[in-house]
Amino acid sequence: MKKRIDIQKSIIYIAFVVLFLVFSITLRDVGSGFASVSNIMNILRQTCLVAIMAVGMTFVLGAALIDLSTGPVVACTSLICGIFLQEYGLWAGVFAGLLFGVLAGMLNGFLVAYLKMPPFIATLGTQTVFTGLARTITNLQSVPITDKTFINVFGGGNIGAVPSVLIWMLIIFVLGALLMYKMPFGRKVIAIGGNLTSAKYSGINIARIQMLVMTLMGALCALAGILWAGRFGGGRYTLGEDSGTSVIAASVLGGTSMMGGKVSVYGAIVGALMMGMLDNALVMYGLSVYQQTIVRGIVIIIAVAVSTVREDN
Repeated sequence: MKKRIDIQKSIIYIAFVVLFLVFSITLRDVGSGFASVSNIMNILRQTCLVAIMAVGMTFVLGAALIDLSTGPVVACTSLICGIFLQEYGLWAGVFAGLLFGVLAGMLNGFLVAYLKMPPFIATLGTQTVFTGLARTITNLQSVPITDKTFINVFGGGNIGAVPSVLIWMLIIFVLGALLMYKMPFGRKVIAIGGNLTSAKYSGINIARIQMLVMTLMGALCALAGILWAGRFGGGRYTLGEDSGTSVIAASVLGGTSMMGGKVSVYGAIVGALMMGMLDNALVMYGLSVYQQTIVRGIVIIIAVAVSTVREDN
């Protein structure tokens, strides 16, 4: 039994290594090659933002919740950050962007924790609201950002030879792991997701933890939106619009249960890297955008199926 459990826990890491080897061999003659340093750095830059949100989604799913509004929150944050940065300067833009994400997360948390709305319905509703807001803020216009300090620090530059966005991802990963595995908050999240009734009778403030989890998710989406704006040199209403499913898939692939109670912050990072590696390989194989969408959808179905089977076992 222990050996089977160990294999289940390690399967994401085994799959990651196998996929990397397959792509490295089959795509070695395409461009500079899949395993080239330049392509690996490109994958990391593309993946880090999804990985940051996947850490937050691990807490959300771990508490037996879900957040569908992540993509539109990213878009709104990038626009708000750009507008305030143009008018009031760098730190005002960063603060305004983060504030929006926190408020968006608090709204989701209030709907779920205190109004007792099903999280799927609540965040589907806020997803629609934020999508419309992102298209309304600037009337579908992009907000250019030319502040070199902002671009260098928040996603578009390097610190030495290391992309700044990778450093941000590592910071969030370390903080997320500490919060989940070393702090009472993480244990309460797992307890709520594992058995809500038992958690309630053990004295855990369910509504408060749910509120904090959704707020954390909103804050990390906002950080991703700011980094997206820095990487692409401006805010756009389309930024992050396809990231929602990838974030959930990365968390589930990494070993977090959609039913709650089982989490893996480490696995979320590996799952995000796997999704990024897959996206990069599909482009190198020459698949169209629509074909890539089909493959991505199949991967998400497999991820959920594996999660379900894992729960049954």
